[in-house]
Amino acid sequence: MSKDSFSDHDWRRFLTSLGENPDRPGLAETPHRVAKAWKHWTSGYDQDPVELLKAFEDGAEEYNELIVVRNIPVYSHCEHHLAPFFGKATVGYLPNGKIVGLSKLTRLVDCFAKRLQVQERMTVQIANTLMEVLEPKAVGVVVKCRHMCMESRGIRTPGEETITSAMLGELQPNLALRTEFLALARD
Repeated sequence: MSKDSFSDHDWRRFLTSLGENPDRPGLAETPHRVAKAWKHWTSGYDQDPVELLKAFEDGAEEYNELIVVRNIPVYSHCEHHLAPFFGKATVGYLPNGKIVGLSKLTRLVDCFAKRLQVQERMTVQIANTLMEVLEPKAVGVVVKCRHMCMESRGIRTPGEETITSAMLGELQPNLALRTEFLALARD
């Protein structure tokens, strides 16, 4: 553990700063649990997204239609308030001779979600990484999330969804392909 790592002592100080007693029975183990939780919630920093997308060419040369995975869970924390945001992502691409295992698309979303984020950047990071590694004809990413920084403080608007998208390659100029992707992405 580096000298800059947050320790149980720091989390105990945090609880005290809120006016809590970190020694009371319900909170005695909280500093350790919180440290472990944040390690998990930010584990995307320890992953290389390019390594997650090991492409293969077995049979893909002949497939020339969209590949889309919908309803990929997104659990992240906004970098402005450290508040959670959560929802679903849809990721698709039009292969150009290479495909990737479908679970890898879920792992890619998870890798970027498990970092302090803004939804807009995360959406673009997912799309750019797919485009860079697979070199497909097109990539589309749509992310729909609820943000606790909006729902539980400030404007307090429960249930609102923020929708972001990134359309790369042929999805930009090709209206028919874009329409097809968005139709497949819709619930």
